[in-house]
Amino acid sequence: MFRFKQTKGTYKYLIVGLGNPTAKYERTRHNAGFMCVDRIATKYKTEVGKKKKNALVGEVAIGENRCLLVKPLTFMNLSGTAVAEIASFYKIPAERILVIFDDTSFDIGVMRIKRNGSDGGHNGIKSIIGCLNSEGFPRLKIGIGKRPNPQFDLADWVLSRFNNVEMESLSKVLDDAVTAVETIVLNGIDDAMNKYNR
Repeated sequence: MFRFKQTKGTYKYLIVGLGNPTAKYERTRHNAGFMCVDRIATKYKTEVGKKKKNALVGEVAIGENRCLLVKPLTFMNLSGTAVAEIASFYKIPAERILVIFDDTSFDIGVMRIKRNGSDGGHNGIKSIIGCLNSEGFPRLKIGIGKRPNPQFDLADWVLSRFNNVEMESLSKVLDDAVTAVETIVLNGIDDAMNKYNR
């Protein structure tokens, strides 16, 4: 049976996947971050099912490092509200909040790791920067493919669902992303960037 221990101030990393809650948004491009966090939970035989501070959370141990998996329930554009509340509660600084999210700049099957930076036009990241008052958190971007053409509405694109062929490519990069997250936690972000930013 899944048990979640609410132990304050003991997590090395918050591992945050961005997305939109409810079945309506399952398999949509904007939920790549949720999918990655779920993939981590599956590998470690846990659940991201405890509601806390406007998010669903679950606990994993990566090596000797206890980490909290986080899926905000505030919807994408208000992601920062949940992230800031949890970070404050557990006293986790920005540099130990790893945020996983979708990126339309990259093809499906591509991921990129960054130490910090601007929001890049992503509303979820913009919200987190605003609520943390910091750009200093690491990110793992998962490519979801470019819009079919510049006139295609961006909101419609990110809320569209992956087809079956795309899901095969996405599944492979999600496996790589799980390994990259483990590398960040165990060996640091420099090692992860050297290995996975190709």
